[in-house]
Amino acid sequence: MLSLFMQITHCKLLQKHQRKLVEYFVLEATARTAADLLGMQPNSAALFYRKLREVIAYHLEQEAHEIFDGVVELDGSYCGGVRKGKRGRGAAGKIVVFGILKRGGKVFTKVVTDTKTTTRMPVIAREVAPDSVVYTDCYGSYNALDVSGFHHHRINHSALFATGKNHINGIENFWSQAKRVLRKYNGIPKESFPLFLNECEFRFNYETPKQQLKLLKGWADI
Repeated sequence: MLSLFMQITHCKLLQKHQRKLVEYFVLEATARTAADLLGMQPNSAALFYRKLREVIAYHLEQEAHEIFDGVVELDGSYCGGVRKGKRGRGAAGKIVVFGILKRGGKVFTKVVTDTKTTTRMPVIAREVAPDSVVYTDCYGSYNALDVSGFHHHRINHSALFATGKNHINGIENFWSQAKRVLRKYNGIPKESFPLFLNECEFRFNYETPKQQLKLLKGWADI
């Protein structure tokens, strides 16, 4: 169980190396690259990076974030796997993820079991305030939004990607950024994937390296 104040404790690395690893992490250097630059064992850097991701996951969960309201974009995606494909059978071996973005604000992400309405709607109901304006693509699992307490608008991607305010460019931009980050790791174990997804959420919500560095040093007590 995580303690109330999640920090990196009992770390055998020198304090100066811990600080440098945080800096390299923020700059998106891989653990192997950071280890090479610092002259340490790659496994030591990889373990420290994992602890950083655990700290991020803990604090993202503990943050008292406001429920998303106003104008919100919803979109699911697939990550990992060994082959590209469409939803369903073409997505074999991939991890199903779901994201909610407040337009002009933060993003919330979650690894989910599938793309069904019964999986997505509880997440939406929990994270999005009633009466919000919600934009989605035309995927069938969003049909329930038409008879819910939201103002639901769809964008048909087979025809166009945006028409005025009707688009989901923000959340799609997040997925694009996230996949760019995730590709660097050249394969992520499924059990560890939520930590890496939280990392992407953290990088998006706290955009500047300066802000990320300050938060991580404070959260990890380094």
